[in-house]
Amino acid sequence: MPAVFNSLPGLDVPVGAISDNLDKMWEDTAAKGGAAPAELKATQLNLVLHFGFGTTVDDALVQFQNTLRFAQRYPCRVVMLCPLPADDGATEMRAKIYGECFLGKSKDDTRCVEFVALSYPQFARQFLESQVSICLSTDLPLYYWAHRFSASSRLADYQYLLRESRRVIIDSAIAPPDVLTYAWPHPEAVRDLACARLLHVRQGIGQFLAAYTPATLTHGLRAVAIAATPAFAAEGRVLLDWTRERLANCGVAPTVSYTAAPLPAGTSGSLALSFDYGDARHFRWHADFAQNASLFEADFGAGPVTLPTTASLLAPESALSESIFF
Repeated sequence: MPAVFNSLPGLDVPVGAISDNLDKMWEDTAAKGGAAPAELKATQLNLVLHFGFGTTVDDALVQFQNTLRFAQRYPCRVVMLCPLPADDGATEMRAKIYGECFLGKSKDDTRCVEFVALSYPQFARQFLESQVSICLSTDLPLYYWAHRFSASSRLADYQYLLRESRRVIIDSAIAPPDVLTYAWPHPEAVRDLACARLLHVRQGIGQFLAAYTPATLTHGLRAVAIAATPAFAAEGRVLLDWTRERLANCGVAPTVSYTAAPLPAGTSGSLALSFDYGDARHFRWHADFAQNASLFEADFGAGPVTLPTTASLLAPESALSESIFF
């Protein structure tokens, strides 16, 4: 993790002088002909991005860019946590600050975002709550993104962030297996990026099936199946859960089975959903995200329908905003 902290852009500053150095950074910007500090910072929220021990340097830089694109749309103070393993030998916390300005919807709409990176040894976790609170913009909502943590139990050391955050963001595609059963302090606040990425997929399937009555969809339904490549196994699980919930709202029989399995060998694509009625009626949807394409095939007793259309996952920064605000 020292490599992760060292790779992040920014200016090294004393931990005890982060706020003073942020103010100086914007004052220097104004002195060079930019807008005054108060005009630059239109901060809307606080986001804590916590890099777990599974984070590599390349991954950290990708997530930094994703967060930067999000922050350009929703100006915020971002605090990036870079914990050090117990055997690292470090004895002090380190800090970096980074700022970037960008044009908004017009040439007169110039806004800036702020990043603070904190590197800390394990024994310093007891001081982390105080240090993070100092770094945050006061009176603004707090959001916490736990990225590539090695074990859900390790999050117990960050109760302040779990309790106080309006949203706790995880990605079940890369999280420990027990993340879905972890005893979150506020489970209603937890959002899964794997679910957010499927927003357009869920909307597309929902719009297609909305053309049929609930009775048409549920009458005689025996089984619902999801098939996914390993890369999209988490999205497959999410889509299956979403389908089960929607069919339950339609009054489907409790005897319907729901299964998830890998796509058969040699099958192209990313994700597939099917309904089995035990007769000629059927519903099948198949998507290839690499090709940005999907295909609906259905016959609910009134003749076959085939509809090719697009299918894509949300961009990372859009998935992050979906997780935070919805």
